[in-house]
Amino acid sequence: MPKVSSKRQITLPAAQCRSVGIEPGDECRSFVADDRITIVRQQPGSAWGCLAHLKADETVSDEQSRQDAMERKRGQTL
Repeated sequence: MPKVSSKRQITLPAAQCRSVGIEPGDECRSFVADDRITIVRQQPGSAWGCLAHLKADETVSDEQSRQDAMERKRGQTL
């Protein structure tokens, strides 16, 4: 059974890593729910699924979008 080190590090069992495809050097995320910690391998591009419903407005440039965001932020701090 893995133990937590003084640096709060945990060594995952090799068999469990193999079964879910975690390799040395992979980035993982951890989540807490119902007093349990869940560790998942970070999938490249996984955020795209969360953002798939959003569509870009091709009539707005990146610079205009940035300027609008800065102006909205300034309005919140005044």
